[in-house]
Amino acid sequence: MVYIVGLLAVIFLALAALVVSRMAAVVRGVNGPEEENSYTGYSNKINGAMFLVFLVLGTIAATWSFLHSTQYFLPEAASPHGRRTDSLFWICMAIVTAAFLITNAVLFIFSYMYQAKKGYKAAYYPENHKLELIWTVIPAIVMAIMVFTGWRAWRDIMSEAPANAQEVEIVGKQFNWIVRYPGVDDNKLGNFNYKLIDNNNDTGIDFSDEKAFDDFTSTTELHIPVGKPIALKIRARDVLHSVFIPHLRVKMDAVPGMPTRFWFVADKTTEQMKNELNNQDFTYEIACTEICGRGHFSMRIRLIVEDEESWKKWCAEQKPLLTSFPEYASRIPANLKAKAAKYLPADAAAPSDSTTASTEQGGGVAASVSLR
Repeated sequence: MVYIVGLLAVIFLALAALVVSRMAAVVRGVNGPEEENSYTGYSNKINGAMFLVFLVLGTIAATWSFLHSTQYFLPEAASPHGRRTDSLFWICMAIVTAAFLITNAVLFIFSYMYQAKKGYKAAYYPENHKLELIWTVIPAIVMAIMVFTGWRAWRDIMSEAPANAQEVEIVGKQFNWIVRYPGVDDNKLGNFNYKLIDNNNDTGIDFSDEKAFDDFTSTTELHIPVGKPIALKIRARDVLHSVFIPHLRVKMDAVPGMPTRFWFVADKTTEQMKNELNNQDFTYEIACTEICGRGHFSMRIRLIVEDEESWKKWCAEQKPLLTSFPEYASRIPANLKAKAAKYLPADAAAPSDSTTASTEQGGGVAASVSLR
């Protein structure tokens, strides 16, 4: 470490000596007679030509880089709001690229055209109000239009979901997603309470709410119907996560203690995308785009977009959480136990005056399956 510090000190001293010598040369030049031809030699012409070479080669390299990268671009978005977002992105990209090319072409070409030459003398040009007004007002107008159109798109995308939207809840935790669906009987999500989370009830479903009786969960797939608005209710159990569905252009943070939302319409089924891309292995996926820990790379879940009939059939095949774990019947208020009986196994739903089955899970949660 000492040697490194010493080496750096020597380098800094050498640089300081170089700067001082340069400054001395400048001072001598100011005080002494002007050497008119000292900066108009052959090397100056080379530097001027290099500006043009750099401009041409840089433009070619940038164009090649863009064309080469198109193979890695996402395909056309499979949602209306996604296509609108992409359209705005490419319009903004075209405007910014045009401004970049124009300003840099002027910069490099002018550097070549107006390089120092014998007999040339720069004109003193302190101000031009008309020119300054033009290059201030035009960019301001263009920027205002871009901001306004972007704001309109954001307003529409983040508006309230339509009344007929299908609600689905997605919960992030280290390191997987949990999807909760409203049951097929009432198609309404029940309440949740983070205090009720345990090993089996990993979304904290509150069974004191009758709408929760038929709710079911999945940790491997999210199924949604094509062409129907989907209202995603998003939350996180532990740290910050982020729901990302790249092919639908959906992205929203999952924040602990602060539920978020995002609604969209998927208008291409998984099968349609397979055929369009000529890739039978294609699948939509939901990934986490917020670094949430060591297992972040594996935090994803498949998304299946299918016709409504297939979606309803799949939902009907799923078991409500209450059916899979009847011990949660002890959390059901007495006045709702009759309604809950249809979701419980026959032996668990049968009245009993003397037996109560209790289990302890997830940190000591006591549950009774008696429906007295």
